[in-house]
Amino acid sequence: MTTVNVLSGGAAQGLVRGVTEAFKAQTGLGIDGEFGAVGVMADKLRASTPADLVILTQALLARLAEEKLVVPSSITDVGRVETALAVRSRDAKVTVKTEADLRGVLRGADAIYVPDTKASTAGQHFAKVLDQLGIGYEVASRLKIFPNGATAMRELAASGAAKPIGCTQATEIIATDRIALSGALPPGCELVTMYTAGVTMRAAHPTEAAALIALLTGADRKDLRQRAGFTG
Repeated sequence: MTTVNVLSGGAAQGLVRGVTEAFKAQTGLGIDGEFGAVGVMADKLRASTPADLVILTQALLARLAEEKLVVPSSITDVGRVETALAVRSRDAKVTVKTEADLRGVLRGADAIYVPDTKASTAGQHFAKVLDQLGIGYEVASRLKIFPNGATAMRELAASGAAKPIGCTQATEIIATDRIALSGALPPGCELVTMYTAGVTMRAAHPTEAAALIALLTGADRKDLRQRAGFTG
């Protein structure tokens, strides 16, 4: 089957999966691609990895448009995503209302699962939060760092630790079996990221790529976006 190729931040993987059948019915094409840390996905596009569209942070899409890798007129906001905490479904959710709460929860965890702290949106932010809380060195040996949030959450689900916790984009938490969303980061530590889609300049299927963006961002898919963890 002919496919439209996507390079996307992991935050959008569940949403893309949710429109796959509708897209196939509309265009006759499937959806293929890669989902991972946004910085890695942007670099793959720069390295000429075949892609019809990208779904990355708003800031990255603007940069890629300036680099003439994405069609500026095609760029459309998908929605905002919170960076949030995750626990295994069988564990009690944590209550984190203040920076002090978060510091205590992280100090009490014996394993902390996060995405790439250099290339992923949530991982970069989490590393800054640890420094802000003054516990980066203290918890460094307990950090379990994976290439992207989806992998980090699958590893959290399978963790044999006594009190593990995870942090990544809310959408990745919601999309992972045996993982529960345990709330956003507290005021002063929070991060809300706008994710944006665009057709690439080298798209093999630009019309179908635009159709996929319309499916992902249309008013009639608002409920799907919300269930996947996106907000307006």
